[in-house]
Amino acid sequence: MKKKNKIVQFFKWLVVIVIIAFVLLAIVFDFSTRIDEPVIKDTSVLKLQRVKRAKDFYLVDNNMLRKNRYGLWEMYLEGKPFDMGVASGKLTKELIEVQENAFVEQINKMIPSKFYLHFLKYFIAWFDRDIDEYIPEPYKEEIYGISLSCSHKYDFIAPPYQRMLNYHGAHDIGHALTDLAMVGCTSFGVNKGEKSNNMLIGRNFDFYVNDDFAKNKIVAFVNPDDGYKFAYVTWASMIGVVSGMNEKGLTVTINAAKSDIPTKAATPISIVARAILQHAQNIAEARKIAGNFQTFVSESILIGSAQDDEAAIIEKSPSKTGFYTTDTNFIVCANHYQSTTFANDPKNIENIKTSPSLYRENRCKQLIRKYEKEGTFGQNQAAMVLRDKLGMNDKNIGLGNEKAMCQLISHHSVIFEPKQLKMWISVNPWQLNNYICYDLTRVFKTVKSILPTQPLDEPGLIINKDPFLDSQPYFNFLKFKKLKNEVRQAIRSKEPLADEQNVIFGMLNANPEYYYGYKLAGDYYFTFDNHKKALSFYKMSLTKEYENSASKEEVEKRVDKLMNEVAAEKK
Repeated sequence: MKKKNKIVQFFKWLVVIVIIAFVLLAIVFDFSTRIDEPVIKDTSVLKLQRVKRAKDFYLVDNNMLRKNRYGLWEMYLEGKPFDMGVASGKLTKELIEVQENAFVEQINKMIPSKFYLHFLKYFIAWFDRDIDEYIPEPYKEEIYGISLSCSHKYDFIAPPYQRMLNYHGAHDIGHALTDLAMVGCTSFGVNKGEKSNNMLIGRNFDFYVNDDFAKNKIVAFVNPDDGYKFAYVTWASMIGVVSGMNEKGLTVTINAAKSDIPTKAATPISIVARAILQHAQNIAEARKIAGNFQTFVSESILIGSAQDDEAAIIEKSPSKTGFYTTDTNFIVCANHYQSTTFANDPKNIENIKTSPSLYRENRCKQLIRKYEKEGTFGQNQAAMVLRDKLGMNDKNIGLGNEKAMCQLISHHSVIFEPKQLKMWISVNPWQLNNYICYDLTRVFKTVKSILPTQPLDEPGLIINKDPFLDSQPYFNFLKFKKLKNEVRQAIRSKEPLADEQNVIFGMLNANPEYYYGYKLAGDYYFTFDNHKKALSFYKMSLTKEYENSASKEEVEKRVDKLMNEVAAEKK
């Protein structure tokens, strides 16, 4: 009896020790991942109230947010970092919640398991525990100012300030862990070094979260108390830059490249781009600023400079920095490195070999040469390059193919004319609708006195919408997207489609040259053990233009396996 009591007593103490250990571990984790908020000396801006001047037109002191006649939000901010952050937060508080809802909804779709979601939450908290050490103090103050207007709906993920910091690194983490699943951007510069023509910089920002995420694009015009005035295309709560131009005619666009999986956070690439845009007036200064930051993913930064009449690419990885320019009058940047610094880098070599990046670069060059031969290369020609949906030599490779310049997923598309301080921004959807023009010189002169009925853009300089937007193939593509999502959901849930034949063949007929529809049909029938049909659709997919070799090799292996199964059944 005494022995039994001792065993019971031992297990009681063991349980107590385990509980204490878990509590201590939780305390250590909480302490280690807690990010302190910046200390702000002057918080008087918090007293300012948002004033509604007209429908979709708001003011906070001299700061403004309004929706223009095309559905684009236009925002003006000025002053000290914290003050701009507070004003931005007050102006866009509803939009911040919309963006966060869209972001979290997509994460829930991608990772439906609650266990893995909790794991992801704690992984990111641990991974990003030092992220504030790599972000300059003024940007932390600006982000903190915004966070004060954030919803507390997602406090179970992290407090608002910590969430906002982490969201600035979301592009980088998603890039590294999903191996470019959400990003496949292309940018280019033309007419560089030509006195007779104005240099143009064009870019598609193909960062796709979901359709809702891109609905509320913001064109932000910023007049900081330190640095140059600048404009950039963004979304609510995002102070980092992915596409922008400053008052000196310096442009910045970022393109993801192949990365090693990082072990800890460093500076988000959009923050590096913001620092360049705010504080550099030429390529040399941009290079110097970029060299001062450590990033945790690999990225290319295309810089266009009116002062230099040149465009060049700064290539950064966590361990080294490269620089690339050309002797020709144009330069193209896709998702791989081109400088001698990375010429023998195994990751870059693999990326060039297996991804759609080199194909897209070559297609962009082909289009540039084509339009140059036809005459002057201006804004309309730049838009035609950015809107091109075909493959090399005008081959039909299916709508939405990553090898095309226009993948029909762009968050935004933009064309810069640095010497004239003009920028054209695409109106939804993607790059298909009008590009509207902003003259930064006029914007910064008039924005504080603008009336609700006055346009901030230049009505006479619109690039008209792509005729494709009114065509049957466009509506077919929308149908393809809808049916594709139904098939993917059926595969995820392992629940067969009720109207299988109509959904599958409706999807294929809506976009018949795109390999992915056939591959997805193969995946569907494979999931439900109809290997004969799966084999048929996989074979059909292999007659189309695949985006990357890894996916194609995977299907080829499955085809071989299924053919062996079918042959064995016949015996």
